[in-house]
Amino acid sequence: MSNNNLSFFAPAPLNMEDLLEKEIKSCGGEIKRIHRTGIGFSGTLETGYRLCLWSRIASRILIPFYELESEGPDDLYKKAVKFPWQDYIKPDASFAIDSATRGSSFTDNRFTSLKLKDAIVDSFRKKTGDRPEIDPESPDIRLNLNVRDKQVVISIDLAGDGLHKRGYRSATGPAPLKENAAAAMLMRAGWETIAEAGGSLLDPMCGSGTLLIEGAMMAGDIAPGLYHKNYGFNGWTGHDEKLWKVLLGEAERRKAKGAKQLPPIRGFDKDPVVVAAAWENIRNAGLERWIHVEKQDLINLKPTAAMEKPGLIAVNPPYGKRLEENALLSPLYRLFGDKLKENFPGWKAVMITSSEELAKEVGLKPDKSNTIYNGPLECVLNRYTLFSKQERQTFTERVKTLSPGAEMFANRLIKNLKQRRKWAKKSGVTSYRLYDADMPEYSAAVDLYEGTWAHVQEYAPPHGKVDPNKVLKRRKEMIDGLPAALGLPKKDIFFKTREKKRGSDQYSRLSEKGEKVIIREGGLNFLVNFTDYLDTGIFLDHRITRNLIRERAGGKTFLNLFAYTGSATVYAADGGAATTTTVDASGTYLGWAEENMGVNGFTKEADYRKKHRFIKADCLKWIEETKEKWDLIFLDPPTFSNSKSREETFDIQTGHVKLLTTTLALLNPGGTLIFSNNYRKFRLDLSYFENWDFTELTEKTVPEDFTRRKSIHRCWEIKKAGKNEK
Repeated sequence: MSNNNLSFFAPAPLNMEDLLEKEIKSCGGEIKRIHRTGIGFSGTLETGYRLCLWSRIASRILIPFYELESEGPDDLYKKAVKFPWQDYIKPDASFAIDSATRGSSFTDNRFTSLKLKDAIVDSFRKKTGDRPEIDPESPDIRLNLNVRDKQVVISIDLAGDGLHKRGYRSATGPAPLKENAAAAMLMRAGWETIAEAGGSLLDPMCGSGTLLIEGAMMAGDIAPGLYHKNYGFNGWTGHDEKLWKVLLGEAERRKAKGAKQLPPIRGFDKDPVVVAAAWENIRNAGLERWIHVEKQDLINLKPTAAMEKPGLIAVNPPYGKRLEENALLSPLYRLFGDKLKENFPGWKAVMITSSEELAKEVGLKPDKSNTIYNGPLECVLNRYTLFSKQERQTFTERVKTLSPGAEMFANRLIKNLKQRRKWAKKSGVTSYRLYDADMPEYSAAVDLYEGTWAHVQEYAPPHGKVDPNKVLKRRKEMIDGLPAALGLPKKDIFFKTREKKRGSDQYSRLSEKGEKVIIREGGLNFLVNFTDYLDTGIFLDHRITRNLIRERAGGKTFLNLFAYTGSATVYAADGGAATTTTVDASGTYLGWAEENMGVNGFTKEADYRKKHRFIKADCLKWIEETKEKWDLIFLDPPTFSNSKSREETFDIQTGHVKLLTTTLALLNPGGTLIFSNNYRKFRLDLSYFENWDFTELTEKTVPEDFTRRKSIHRCWEIKKAGKNEK
């Protein structure tokens, strides 16, 4: 087992995969597969050690090293006793085994663990004359045994104890919040960004202080693994003590530096017993100089004098298990909501509770809600923006002449705009999705371009299922609310209805104005048209995918299939592609693509015509006939298509195997295909592609402004198996 090329699996609580993925990548890991219960990835031993120190989300970091098929515990013993355990476990090391089994032949975790333990001990005794000790509490090496039906995977558990057991919590209050659940709460609320801006953290029902301590560690660049006890790798033959000490030293230096810039972090609780518990945990974490907690009733909640800038209120309030308990808690939630509205303008708030009914008692509409698990308990996580009285008055005046429905729609746009503008400015994005059917009764997508133009696509209701009069009424309310909310003249708001079309209708023009304006994206210029077609000429949800193409294109030959207006070609050219080939069935779109190259200066190059080709052809027929090959291909086919040049129609679900097979044949050795489509129910059939590695990039390529509708597209990077580039 090479320590420079290891496979890992990191389990995590449900619905935290996206947060864990970012952590893994930040530590140098390469994602291989994402499951609901964790992520498989590859990396070096340093990657695994860094995650042990720095992951706030992972439950464990596992290195699978022995996989086999077994009929049951006795068969497991027969096979495992022959395995060279001495190559992995030091002879003087103690060990323990954690088991998770599921299958008709494996019905008892303890018995299965016992059989594996016996196999390891007997193997050592036969080969070395000695045996390692068993220590279930604090072993030198901890193994993880996972059985699914007959498939057995045995892993080294680098974490030892669960990573959520940071080591600072020696005292708890009622209904304690797990440390990784607390960290996920704060991440989802954007606490790190708020802290960087000097905002404070306040927990008015702090219990034993978990949210405060996790918040301080995040803001202070403090590795949670510094507090963790009983790592599970000391008895592993592959353990690199020197590397581990180097990473510990780095973490200690970052802690010393980061703690000096912590913003105010405060906690209150009415129970003096849990306040004392919080102080004990804070001292265990060495953070008593930076975190302050005291006894205070919720009725007195307001910012402290030290909180000069608005920040984040994070709270894990009590929630009952029975309806009668919830009834008793309702006044507490109402009081909390009243205090937020009264005393915290400009702040953000995040709350976790297992009761959606109690969450409604707060009296605030959440910006976003997530399902989150605190251990086995399913909870709802709500995030709120608290507006100032002046902001609310401004909003009210702007929409006071509107009908109630139009006012409600406008208010949602105003709230979204405030949040999205900050993100867009920080991210350098000038055109973005502002609204996407956030309220089901107003089913439309609103895209804001350069802060100057709004492009609105109403989603047509299911035929015959909605009263046409209601449709017209809500459409009018949207049309009325848009100018009030966005502060744009009606002439710069373009409203269309998106309906399912077949045949030639799907490509028909809406107008013949031919007017185009230039927008900026990724440091490049693109021409868009708001009037003539249903779409504008650029798909905003692909901005990350386009940048990925730019990063991959240097020195490569690039093919853009179903190219539309050639935005991916522009990115490839900007990335230094050796040549580009752009193919589409529409001469209009190909002309548009050349215009896009022109507004970026590429048409002025002396060898422009040699480097950049534009081919008008039916892509499905063309890829079967061409004899050329490319290093990098972007394939973004339509969901459905028919053409006069071929007899059969194309459907992405039924036709993707043939399409991919034909396109992959156009790759040079070591080449890459980036495949994307926007069919929301698409299912990739991998059974025909055993010789190819598919890495799904969907989560990575869906931008933040499209996360409400994550199925906006699916995206994969495809390479020849065994030929992946590093």
